[in-house]
Amino acid sequence: MVVIGITGPTGAGKTTALNALTALGGRIIDADAVYHQLTATSPDLRRELEERFGPVYANGDLDRKKLGQVVFQDPQALADLNAITHKYVARETRRQIDAAKEAGAPAVGIDAIALLESPLADYCDCTVAVTAPEELRIRRIMAREGISEDYARLRVEAQKPSAWFQEHCDYTLENTEADTPETFAQRARVFFASRIKEA
Repeated sequence: MVVIGITGPTGAGKTTALNALTALGGRIIDADAVYHQLTATSPDLRRELEERFGPVYANGDLDRKKLGQVVFQDPQALADLNAITHKYVARETRRQIDAAKEAGAPAVGIDAIALLESPLADYCDCTVAVTAPEELRIRRIMAREGISEDYARLRVEAQKPSAWFQEHCDYTLENTEADTPETFAQRARVFFASRIKEA
């Protein structure tokens, strides 16, 4: 079984690429979904978060806004948050990889925006940057989320540029202006099929 880390900036087409891998029988692990699930279900994670950040839970749920107000103004607090959460997300991701292998899946795709900065990268046989031109990404985010161009630009500018992902990943799947969702999906399928075959 091959484990493929899939990352890249918002609006580049990661969902299309992930669907292409799923169509080949691959299992997808969404690191963000794993994190949200653990904040609701893991008493150990809750204890560590509250020891470091104080009462950031309300009615049993993590108050993300309250936590965000603390960590986004304080680089050390953000680093501490990542150190705590990455450990739990990595452990659960490892469990899901092992379960997929046991079930005979040909591939696992780990979908994570912070893949390269986290322990999850160590689980990957290869990493893939899904990229697209910035203006195309802005148009896609506006259409997908019904937000203004200014807000979409802020979202895009808050993330690392495509070039950073390309530089740090083993492969790049570029979603170009000329692509339709279908042509990009087909290229992604061919790419993933060759990674599965090589495994």
